[in-house]
Amino acid sequence: MTSQGDRPGVHMAAEIAEQPAVLAGLLDRRSDIAGVADAIAKRPPRFALLAARGSSDHAALYAKYLIEVLLGLPAGLVSPSTVTLYGAQPDLRDVLLITVSQSGGSPDLVEFTASARERGALTVAVSNTPSSPLHGAAELAVDIGAGTEKAVAATKTYSATLLSLYLLIDAVRGGKGADAEGIGELAQQALDGSVDSVQRAVDRYRFVNRVITAGRGYSYATALESALKLAETSYLAARAYSGADLLHGPVAAIDEETAVLAVTSRGKGGGAMGDVLDAVSSRGADVVAVGSAAADVPADVRIALPETAEELSPILEILPAQRVALGLSLARGVDPDNPRGLNKVTKTR
Repeated sequence: MTSQGDRPGVHMAAEIAEQPAVLAGLLDRRSDIAGVADAIAKRPPRFALLAARGSSDHAALYAKYLIEVLLGLPAGLVSPSTVTLYGAQPDLRDVLLITVSQSGGSPDLVEFTASARERGALTVAVSNTPSSPLHGAAELAVDIGAGTEKAVAATKTYSATLLSLYLLIDAVRGGKGADAEGIGELAQQALDGSVDSVQRAVDRYRFVNRVITAGRGYSYATALESALKLAETSYLAARAYSGADLLHGPVAAIDEETAVLAVTSRGKGGGAMGDVLDAVSSRGADVVAVGSAAADVPADVRIALPETAEELSPILEILPAQRVALGLSLARGVDPDNPRGLNKVTKTR
């Protein structure tokens, strides 16, 4: 939380800047995550479920893509209230449940995880708080090790969660995280190389009221997280869509008054954004493209990023999006470290 005398946004800015070091440190500790992955591999699941809220829910969606594409397993996002409110008792034998929570303190996630463990699931907690109730409720645990996060809006914990999930799922299939080598250096390049283009986006969108974010595949998680950051730090009416869903109706609401943040990294997901960009551009929307393919697409502002394996691109994509949210918040007179009505830990049931 911001203390009296702190400049608005000082904590969020510092935590965004910490991410290259956090990611590099996490990569150095990949053997700890490999131990959890080995335990999963010894009990092959029929399918996987993921439980999360808020930013962690977006990380869980990213993990869903990883599980389905890299492991070839069906995966789904659970609704904790089916157990916590409605008392459902699903048969979860031979199921992998990964619960993602930066704080590890949300009562519904803790209760759902404990219930799933009792009903036969192999439960894994992915959290930034090893002492949390969630770690106690799950059979296995991954500590993302991002350090204390003072700003209410999650930044370094989000990117560290993404990398933790990638390293975990890659290790389950026998990988050693080779594609993630140098991710800390790439993150630093992404931050250093996007300063001017981020500022152009902030200047352009300072007075906008409506933002659409869109992405396909792995990058859909980036679109969701970007919209959340814009909403919670700048109080913008931000809505995220899969690029495919955007074309199935919502595109009709886009006009010259709409800002669109399009996530376009190299790979199959980014390649599938071509029709989306053509559609929103033809309707007069103002487009900011973010990603390793940003330089190659029609856009009013391009925030180009280093290229990496497609499944790792969301770790880099979110970095300039966080800075856009920070810059817009400050430009609009808001303190992003302490948004109105929000707390670091949200307790739901």
